[in-house]
Amino acid sequence: MLVVGLGPVGLGAVMLAAARGAEVLGVDLKPERLEHARRVGAAHVLAAGDGAAAQIQALTQGKGVEVAIDCSGSGAGRVLCLEAAREWGRVVYVGEGGTVTFEPSPLLLHKQLTLHGSWVTGLREMERLLELLARKGLHPEATVTHRFPLAQADQAYRLFAGGTTGKVVITLP
Repeated sequence: MLVVGLGPVGLGAVMLAAARGAEVLGVDLKPERLEHARRVGAAHVLAAGDGAAAQIQALTQGKGVEVAIDCSGSGAGRVLCLEAAREWGRVVYVGEGGTVTFEPSPLLLHKQLTLHGSWVTGLREMERLLELLARKGLHPEATVTHRFPLAQADQAYRLFAGGTTGKVVITLP
């Protein structure tokens, strides 16, 4: 099982992971994003907050997840990924933002976790991603919930910052 802390960019991660055969658990504070995650392939969705780590442990019979990806940029989301990962699991922090503080010994070192960070995708990786999407018949536009013309970019940014949308696209004339 793979857990994805959704945040603003996690829907694409859910779609890709589900297409590759992963059983995906999406976690977020916003019910709207959880519903979007379910729509694009999450097998399970879970409200973030107190008790989320225990619920993930229950879903995995106490083992934790193989991979935990935080796309939220929040400190709480990033710690949850460390808590949710099984021994020898992998944790990935995608994107920027937020600050995270945790005790490395119990959450990282004793569990023998591998922690990766990713800021941006290079052109070669983007090309491979597009090829994978085409091979799997995936349509990333399924993660788009709103479209705005360039003249309404300010409105698009405000809506997206509200945290209840999927991807927001700004179209050029």
